[in-house]
Amino acid sequence: MVNLLDLDREGLISFFVSLGEKPFRATQVMKWIHQLGVLDFDVMTNLSKALRQQLKEIACVSLPQIKMSQVSQDGTRKWLLQLDSDNSVEMVFIPEEGRNTLCVSSQVGCALDCHFCATAQQGFNRNLSTGEIIAQLWLVEHRLKAEIALGGMVKDSSPLEQKEAEGDLLLSKPLKKEKSLISNVVMMGMGEPLSNFNSMVKALHLMLDDFSYGLSWRRVTLSTVGIVPALARLKEQCPVNIAISLHAPNDALRNQLMPINKKYPLHELIKACHAYTKGKQHHRRVTFEYIMLKDINDQPVHARALVKLLRGLPAKVNLIPFNRFPQTHYQCATPESIERFRDILTQAGLITVTRKTRGNDIDAACGQLAGKVLNRRAYQ
Repeated sequence: MVNLLDLDREGLISFFVSLGEKPFRATQVMKWIHQLGVLDFDVMTNLSKALRQQLKEIACVSLPQIKMSQVSQDGTRKWLLQLDSDNSVEMVFIPEEGRNTLCVSSQVGCALDCHFCATAQQGFNRNLSTGEIIAQLWLVEHRLKAEIALGGMVKDSSPLEQKEAEGDLLLSKPLKKEKSLISNVVMMGMGEPLSNFNSMVKALHLMLDDFSYGLSWRRVTLSTVGIVPALARLKEQCPVNIAISLHAPNDALRNQLMPINKKYPLHELIKACHAYTKGKQHHRRVTFEYIMLKDINDQPVHARALVKLLRGLPAKVNLIPFNRFPQTHYQCATPESIERFRDILTQAGLITVTRKTRGNDIDAACGQLAGKVLNRRAYQ
């Protein structure tokens, strides 16, 4: 069975042409699935009965099951998605005034072993498929719409199983485009997105496509440790905003915190960032994420080195207070040292923001996502 969530518009066109259908069938089905939340082919009434029957025999719209949800005191919500018997991932919804942001995972675990990240400590199992990535947006988008219509939170089970509530509601929607409730997507969940390049790019295409979610590239951000060759490919194939997980202003310290730096040292990474901002299509600013670790990378000497490193690059710096997780020995920098660090960057002309911690009480903050991972490296 072909899971239609795995196909972007180009893939759906090829799929329907292979069935002898016209290419426009792809946009019809995209609207049904992504804009209206319809999973049942029989409800797609602008398709012929013969095509609907054929789709039931060879295709499906398969979603992960929501196993658990948590709500933070600040309104942040986290869901645990069961992918198979051994693996699950987490996604986080962050509501704010004027915007609703969804933090999306791209891998089951992570292989990059950044020492300050809970996901990395889980090990790595596999990449998510395009369908598993875009399903996170589908589930939250249509779950929120169902909750608005029903006047309360829906149960933690698959929409397909909620025949008397969410399921019927989603299946009975009229064919008209509604404004997306998710205004921003950040690929900052579990995993390194650029290590799952092909599936991730197809999912990004669906997020940006006017026949599915219609998000602006300005509202989609991909966070990466800096897989240098993949940054060049991303600019060619789907140039969304990028956020570089930097966390150190020199190679010696970054090698300790992030082993990937030994493969792609800072001079290569910064050169790639300069290249990403060039071109006629968009004028971009690169965001650099910098986790503030007490007595590790939070001193004035580090701030001044960061200013020198980013000189001449259209950049914004997000200072992220470290969020603790079990078995970590790191501590968050003090508020005073964070403020001092920020002042040095700001005085040097760098746009600098101290990120507000959200969802810390439910382990949904930056660096805390874990899920459940059958670590393949443990059996090698």
